[in-house]
Amino acid sequence: MDFPVRCRCGEFEGLLRLPERAGRAVCYCRDCQAFARFLGNPERILNDLAGTDAIATSPRFLRIVRGEEQLRCMSLSEQGLLRWYTACCRTPIGNTPRDPKLSYLGLVHSCLAGSPLELDAAFGPAKAAVNTASARGKVTSTPWYTFRAALKIVRNVAGARFSGRYRDNPFFVAGTAHPLVTPQVLSATERQALRGDA
Repeated sequence: MDFPVRCRCGEFEGLLRLPERAGRAVCYCRDCQAFARFLGNPERILNDLAGTDAIATSPRFLRIVRGEEQLRCMSLSEQGLLRWYTACCRTPIGNTPRDPKLSYLGLVHSCLAGSPLELDAAFGPAKAAVNTASARGKVTSTPWYTFRAALKIVRNVAGARFSGRYRDNPFFVAGTAHPLVTPQVLSATERQALRGDA
């Protein structure tokens, strides 16, 4: 069953196919924390230990139903991930590599239109924890669950690459490696401030 994707104000809507093909992990890296601060609402995105609950899937499984014009993109550096959000209410959507041949999409939990119980039913509980050294407290590493989540990612990326389905990516202009919108690339000073380095 497709899982609904929606921004906070409802201007952007989509559907995620094959949720059973997705992995799930909580990422505690400083870059995900910086993205939440960039959007101005980290308390809606980060958990108590500054982790972001993310669904790892393939962009081809996401169909944008409406509100594509609301998509915006930022990156913490010239080579960093593309981090997508909506202009209307600054809801994080997800992260993609700069190269669409790497068919990966990390959807941020706050754009998934379901209760915690519905997310657990569709994607399984968030048992994998990655980049735990940057957590705001003690988080136990989860090598087995992380390995299982990584296997799903590799399966999706490899399958899309060999079949050519990586070209089906709603975040890039069809048939090109050009993002739908020009990314806002932060300066080193801006990045350091958001990461707490300043």
